[in-house]
Amino acid sequence: MYALDAVDGRLLWKTKAVDHPSIVTATPRVYDGVIYQPISSYEEALAARPDYQCCTFRGSVVALDAGTGKTIWQSFTIAQAPTPTRKNAAGAQQYGPSGAAVWSSPTIDPQRGALYVATGDNYSDPPTSTSDAVLAMDLKTGKLLWSQQLTAGDSYNNSCSTPQRANCPSTAGPDADFGQPPILVNARGAKPELVIAQKTGMAYALDPDRQGEVLWRTQAGEGGKFGGSQWGSAADARNMYVAISGQKIRAVRDPQSPRGFRFVLDPRDGGGLVAIDLTTGKIVWSVKPPAPPTCPAAGTDCSPAQSAAVTAIPGVVFSGSVDGHLRAYAAGSGDVIWDTNTAHPFDAVNGGAARGGSIDAAGPAVVNGMVFANSGYGQWGGMPGNVLLTFSVNGE
Repeated sequence: MYALDAVDGRLLWKTKAVDHPSIVTATPRVYDGVIYQPISSYEEALAARPDYQCCTFRGSVVALDAGTGKTIWQSFTIAQAPTPTRKNAAGAQQYGPSGAAVWSSPTIDPQRGALYVATGDNYSDPPTSTSDAVLAMDLKTGKLLWSQQLTAGDSYNNSCSTPQRANCPSTAGPDADFGQPPILVNARGAKPELVIAQKTGMAYALDPDRQGEVLWRTQAGEGGKFGGSQWGSAADARNMYVAISGQKIRAVRDPQSPRGFRFVLDPRDGGGLVAIDLTTGKIVWSVKPPAPPTCPAAGTDCSPAQSAAVTAIPGVVFSGSVDGHLRAYAAGSGDVIWDTNTAHPFDAVNGGAARGGSIDAAGPAVVNGMVFANSGYGQWGGMPGNVLLTFSVNGE
C-alpha cells in the first residue's frame, strides 16, 4: 500500500500490508486517522491446477496508521490457521480451513464502534462459520464482535469446474460469495439495518444491535456462480437497489488463446434491477433490460448481465451492464431516464483512440452533477476496453 501527496504525487510512505500472497479488490476506507484495508485472494482460481497445494489463504482486514503506514491490527476472517489435511490424487498436499476473502470495502459504524465486512466462500475443507457471512469487528482492536452466516457449508474452488476435480472440496459448495459491502441504513427513521445482496440472488436486512439477526430476506433474482447480485447494491431512505447479473458463461476450446480456451457469454439471458422496501423487504419494482436485446445474436463477448456495482443519488439509480450500456433509472418507478452505449471507439481527451466495452465490477461515481464511469472490463468473457467516461446530468 502507498500514500502519495495529493498535490504533487510525492511518495509519503509504502508498506507491505500482509505476508501471504494476496490481492486487493476492495478500496480502503479511511476513518479517524486509520486506513481499513480488506484482503482477498486469487488462490481460489489457482486451485484449478491439480499440483497446487490448496489452500493456505485466510481473508482479513488490516488497520494501518494513515500518517505512517504502520500496522495497528490485522483481523482474520477465519480464526484457525490452515493445517495439512490430506493429499489429493495428484499427490499435492491439501490444507484447511482457508478462504473467506473480503472482496469489498468495509462499512464504518462510528456509533457502535464497529466495522462491517462481508466474506466469500471457503476454498478447502473444513468449511467454517465465518464464510459467506457478514462480520462485525471492533474498530480499535479488530476483535470479532459477531458473525452472521447466510450460507453454510460453502467450500468451493475452481477445481470443482475441471474434469480432474483434484482440489475440489468434498462438500463442493455453491460458490455463494458476498462480493459487496453491507450498507448501514436508517429507513425513514426506523431502527438501523445492514442490507446486502448475495450471489444467490437473495437480499437481506440484518439487525446490527442483535448480533446480525436477519430482519427480512427477499429473493431479488436468479442466483449462480456468475449470477445473483455481485459487486454492489445501493440504498436511499426508502429502498435498496439490487442489480441482477444472471450471466451465463461457458468455456469453449480456442487454440489461439494462451489458456487453450475462451469464455463465451449468452447474449440473450441475464440482467435486471430490483427495488426493495427497506422496512418490509417487499419488492417495490423490478425491471429487465430494455427490449430489443442489445447484443448481436452471434455475439460471444456480450451479455445483458448487470453485475457491476449500483450507484444511487436522490431520485436516480445508475447501473451498468456487460453489454456496455450505462443506464439511469428513476428511483421511484424503475423507468429508464437515459441509456447510453459505451461499447464503441472514442477520441480520448489525452490524445489517441480509445475504446469502451463491458461495464462490470466498479460502479459509477457521481460528483458535482457529473457521472464518471469506467468502460472495458474483459474478465470472464466480456468486451475489453480502456476508457474513463464523464457524463453530464442529462446523459450527454
